[in-house]
Amino acid sequence: MKHLCAFILLAAAAVASPGPADSAPHRVRFVEVEKGVSLEVLDWGGRGRPLVFLAGLGRTAHDFDAFALKFTAHHHVYGITRRGFGNSSKPEPIEANYSADRLADDVVAVIAALKIDKPYIAGHSLAGEELSSIDNRYPEKVSGLIYLDAAWSYAFYSKPINGDVVIDLNDLRRRLNRWDFVASAEEDRQQTTDLLNSDALTVLQKGLPEHLKDLDALPAAQHGLSRADRAPQLAIANAVFLGERKFTSLKGNILAIFAVPHDFARNPTPEVRAEAEADTAASTAQANAFETNVPSARVIRLPYASHSVWQSHEAETLKEMNAFMDRAQ
Repeated sequence: MKHLCAFILLAAAAVASPGPADSAPHRVRFVEVEKGVSLEVLDWGGRGRPLVFLAGLGRTAHDFDAFALKFTAHHHVYGITRRGFGNSSKPEPIEANYSADRLADDVVAVIAALKIDKPYIAGHSLAGEELSSIDNRYPEKVSGLIYLDAAWSYAFYSKPINGDVVIDLNDLRRRLNRWDFVASAEEDRQQTTDLLNSDALTVLQKGLPEHLKDLDALPAAQHGLSRADRAPQLAIANAVFLGERKFTSLKGNILAIFAVPHDFARNPTPEVRAEAEADTAASTAQANAFETNVPSARVIRLPYASHSVWQSHEAETLKEMNAFMDRAQ
């Protein structure tokens, strides 16, 4: 199961469903991260090293209203709703406004604006790409990064898993967009040679048939959202997907918690059996690749956890996060 089955459908379900009731005590503020773009930031209070929560695609910081309070005895806890969702600003849905680095820059801007000193950042699902971008570009600004079922291929791209059709398409598209059609013959020859020598074409060619198999394995009811009903949110989600890129190296202080496999694979119905089997194979491969190739990371596998691991396995997630942050003190 590649990008669509492992992530897009989970994200689509999240976009389509309401978040949990906002019943937790917190302060709400809006922080401008660039001209005309402000993000909703929740502050649950607390004392100690700061901890910042980032929600998954289509979700908001309010997802952590209950879980955040578990940390306030030893941490000052915040949550950020990314641009495009919830009460945060919704700039035009183009790649430049929703690229992985742009979304990560938003997080860094909030940290700077609120003078949050070297926080731990815990991100769910899509937020893994923001964590990885921060690790690659601003490692000195954080104490540690916590991936809550967020270390999929958009956060760590591992070639042994044979790529990811969304990221591979993005990679090839960016290469072609840089092509200079009026270059000299020698420059054109170099462009052509560079593309032939890269793995962009072969990786994508290998991934597309598997992508079709994934689509064929999905129950009809899970093929996505109604464009008529959810067009604005889908446009933003598409801009996010277009903004994904390859992160192939991570070196920071990292905790990665994987659902391996996800809960629907425990006793799957005949309709989702193929999807469940694919999920088990993909989640196992990704967790193994992450553990092998990111030696600075502590990798935890939670069998049959939901995608929102802190909800289905709260005690285990709380224990591992506290142990991780305690060791890093």
